[in-house]
Amino acid sequence: MTKTQVVPAGPWTDDEMLECVSILPETEHVVTVCFQAPSRRPFIFDAGQFITLELPVPGGPLYRTFTISSSPTRPKSLTVTMKAQSDSIGVRWIIDNLRPGMKLKATGPTGHFTSAKSPAPKYLFISAGSGITPMMSMTTEIYDLGGHCDIVFVNCAKRPSDIIFKRRLEHMATRIAGLDLKWVVDRPDPFQPWTGFQGHFNQLMLGLMAPDYLEREVFCCGPDSFMQAVREALAGLGFDMDHYHQESFHAPGTPGPELIELPVPDDDLPEEDVMAEVIFDISGVSQSCPETETVLNAARSAGVAIPSGCTFGVCGTCKTKKLSGEVHMVHNGGITEEEIEEGYILACCSNPRGKVTLEL
Repeated sequence: MTKTQVVPAGPWTDDEMLECVSILPETEHVVTVCFQAPSRRPFIFDAGQFITLELPVPGGPLYRTFTISSSPTRPKSLTVTMKAQSDSIGVRWIIDNLRPGMKLKATGPTGHFTSAKSPAPKYLFISAGSGITPMMSMTTEIYDLGGHCDIVFVNCAKRPSDIIFKRRLEHMATRIAGLDLKWVVDRPDPFQPWTGFQGHFNQLMLGLMAPDYLEREVFCCGPDSFMQAVREALAGLGFDMDHYHQESFHAPGTPGPELIELPVPDDDLPEEDVMAEVIFDISGVSQSCPETETVLNAARSAGVAIPSGCTFGVCGTCKTKKLSGEVHMVHNGGITEEEIEEGYILACCSNPRGKVTLEL
């Protein structure tokens, strides 16, 4: 007769170590590690939260924080998905040394980047690279619950083969209505046709992917520069940033560790009640305007003609030389980094900060 294992009452707590049960390769340099509690107690957490692992690397323990990629609707196991960067110490140790049966100390789960704290009828999930992990957890939870689903799921990667969870998400999208997947890549894979979006995520893509983005609760995760670009794109389109959320956390490498939640950064965006002045050097005129006014509109008010086309930062027709001052510019590919370094701006998507002088 087989003896039945008795599972202790209550959920897993971080006074018990995590046992690695499998390591699954996802893409190049990306793996998913699956953990269980040795006691087989279930994991209770909110989709989007993270845990901190204590890694026994040479020279002392190293603390690394990872977002949980599994869903709380599947509580018997907990998975974290991670990418090894060129300078990764912790992730490289995991890939090279962690094996099924080994146990690690962990702290958590914790974190406020979760749809559980901001329930909404419509979501817009925007991620880049391994920032897809909390979106996978939140999407899987909605999928498993089987109820209403209205998610525009945007993920950006270098190549199609770098998109994590692509096949799994596409399978989910065939089984439930309302999961709209949008992939953006820098370049296609060799000898593989690509019919999705290509380039850097921008306002124009956003309008095509989710025309009703103003009605959606937005969750964003990725590199800091990527999240800043998304924030600026949304703010420039009049999005209510009270409905914008991004994953920000810090886990110091000291024993503990202490987890600190960071607020969404203040990007010093143009303000309507702050005035600026645009000076047109050749024309010999100037125009006062709020910071929220574009340079193009200020020029029209001053009677200075600037050729324009799309008025969306795409075509580059309104490219103008800036002689001095600062502008806040959110463009959609109509100007190169080299041109920006030379002092050029796109008048249609640049907001003056203080006193700005143009060559016109």
